[in-house]
Amino acid sequence: MRQGGLRMGKENKAVPEGGQLPLEELFQNLEEVIGKLEGEDVSLEESFRLYQEGMELLKRCNTVIDTVEKNVLILDENGETHPFQDGEDNEL
Repeated sequence: MRQGGLRMGKENKAVPEGGQLPLEELFQNLEEVIGKLEGEDVSLEESFRLYQEGMELLKRCNTVIDTVEKNVLILDENGETHPFQDGEDNEL
C-alpha cells in the first residue's frame, strides 16, 4: 500500500519510496525480532518466521553498510577528497 511517496511495509511501517530504511531503523527492527524470538511463548512456526525475517533484515543491514563503505571518502592533506579503497595505505 502506498501513501504519499511512502510504501507501507510489514506491520504497516512506512518504507521510503526507494525501499531502503535507514540503518538505525533496520537495527531497531532486528532488535525487535530478536526480542520476540527470546519470548517464552513463541511457537515453533513463529520462531521460523521470525528467524527468516531477522536474516532478511541482517542482509539489508549488510547491504546498507556496504553502500556506505563504498561512499566513504578520504580527505587528504590538500583538502581534496578521494574514494576509500580497501587495503590502500591511507596514512597522510
